[in-house]
Parts: sequence; C-alpha cells; structure tokens
Amino acid sequence: MRELKKSLIALNILLVFVAVFIALSVGPTKIDGFFQQLMQPGSNEILWQIRFPRVIAAVIVGAAFGVAGLMAQGASNNALAEPSILGTSSGAALGAVIAILFGLAQVGSIAATISGVIGALLATALTLKLASLRGNLSSFALIIVGIALSATLSAIVGLTSAMITQADARSISFWNFGSLALITYENLVGVAATTLIGLGIAWKVAPSLDRLSFGDDTAFHLGINVVKARWLALVALSLLAGGAVSTVGIIGFIGLAAPHIARFIYGPSHRLLVIQSALIGSLIIVFADTLARSIAAPNELSIGLITSLLGAPILIALVSIKNNVWRVQ
Repeated sequence: MRELKKSLIALNILLVFVAVFIALSVGPTKIDGFFQQLMQPGSNEILWQIRFPRVIAAVIVGAAFGVAGLMAQGASNNALAEPSILGTSSGAALGAVIAILFGLAQVGSIAATISGVIGALLATALTLKLASLRGNLSSFALIIVGIALSATLSAIVGLTSAMITQADARSISFWNFGSLALITYENLVGVAATTLIGLGIAWKVAPSLDRLSFGDDTAFHLGINVVKARWLALVALSLLAGGAVSTVGIIGFIGLAAPHIARFIYGPSHRLLVIQSALIGSLIIVFADTLARSIAAPNELSIGLITSLLGAPILIALVSIKNNVWRVQ
C-alpha cells in the first residue's frame, strides 16, 4: 500500500510537469523554436517574462488553494467548508484593498500579501466565533455565517475599490473573478513564502486533524489539544488563501474540489491529503489558466469560470459514486 501511495504521488507530480510544459508552449502567440527557447533561459521575452512566471504562479496558487480547502474542512470538521465559504477569501481581498487604499501597499506587492493574510485570518476567526456563539461549532451555522460574512466583505471590497485611483481600480478589478494576467517575478516572492510556510504548518497539524474528524470530544480523549489544532489549521488556511487571493484574486471551487478529489482517490489521512490536495490543485489551476488564455485568444476568459466547469462535474461524479471518505477509519 505504501508503494502504491508513493507511485500515485509520483504520477501526480509527473502530470503537473506535463501540464506546465503544455502551458508554456500554448498561448495566443506562437513561439517559434519553442524547445530551443526553453533550453535558453531569458532568450524569449514572451516565454520567460510572461508565460513562465504566470505558469509558476499557477502551480503555487493551485497548491495553496487546494491545501487551504483541506485546512478549512479539517478545522471546521465540515465537508462543505472552503476559503470562499468561510469568508477567508473575501477577508484576504479586503485586507489587500484597504492596504492599497491607504497607500501602504501596491497591487501584487509583499505588503499587499501580508495585508491579505491578516484580513484572511481575521475573517476566518470571526466566522468561527459567530458560528459557535451557542456553544459547540455547528456545521449549519458555520455555512450560513460564512456565506453571509463572505457576501458582506465582498460588498465592502467593491465599495472600497471605488475609492481607489482609476489605475489601481483597473488593476484590482481582477479580485472579483481571479486572474493570473498581472503576475510578474516580483509577485511570486510573497505568495511563494506564504504558501511554503502554510504548507509547513498544514503538514504539522495534519495528524491532529485526523483525530479531530471524529469530533471535538473524541479528539480530546485521544490526547489532542483541540483549540491549538484548530487554530494552527486556521493560521495555515489564512496564510495559504490570503497569499493566493492577494496575488491572483478569488478563484472559487478549487478549495472545495481538490481535497474531495484527493479524499476519494487516496483516503482520509491528512498527511497524504496535504501532498495530494496541493498537487491536484496545481494541476487544475495550470490546466484552467491554459484554457482561459487560449480558448478565446486574444481575449482571456475568467479562470474562475474554467475551474467551475472543470471541477464541478468531477466533484458531483465522485460524491455520487462514493461519499464515505470523510473520516479516518
């Protein structure tokens, strides 16, 4: 079984590399002598200054959104939880927009990323606090409160955006739909840092989330510090989703689809799911972004539309076939 799991991880890594290769070679502008240009870094401006950072960003944010969804589900013990539903994504967008409004950051800067992470953490903590006002954390209350808070924060983002200068307003409009069109090498620094730190925390807290899936009381009797485990998961969620949203905007559905697809194929162990959710998230985003900039070239489609079209049917099919992969047996 262990050898099979290693083989599946290797297969997913290979698929990500194949997707990256295709993404670099496909686009509205044809690159003559692609293989030769690929072997000579910096030789072609379109390949190395536009496509390469964009594709690398797709890999990073795909992994971030995939594991962020896993942390949201694990922390709340709710199969429907994901960054958009918990208000995390909207909180990240609001944090970044406020920083830009007050001149503390520029679009895509490290300061905007930090502000996005802070906004994500505050929004997620508020959702969980409001959902547990009557005692135990209610799954129904969590979803209702999360949707309401997310809608409220999204409205505030829209109102705040109207107060930003015209140039910045055009740049931040992508937060409503998600786009990798503005990615540069400088943008990669912040989101890469938050993703690496978030993945490290997710890996550390993963065994505790296995026990937390049985419920708070059972997890406590199994020796788990429930409060600490949940907050570590929330910090990981905020770092991952906050960094990704502040860099490329809100791309829905990945945080919900990637962990469920991983659970269906690989089972409920969170250590393995951290790896597989990251790889599946990367694979979906790279493929979706390639389609988004190629289908209607030279126009570019919203990547969120593509991810929904790709992920929704797969998720529906998996849930219809097998729906008992939530808890560790």
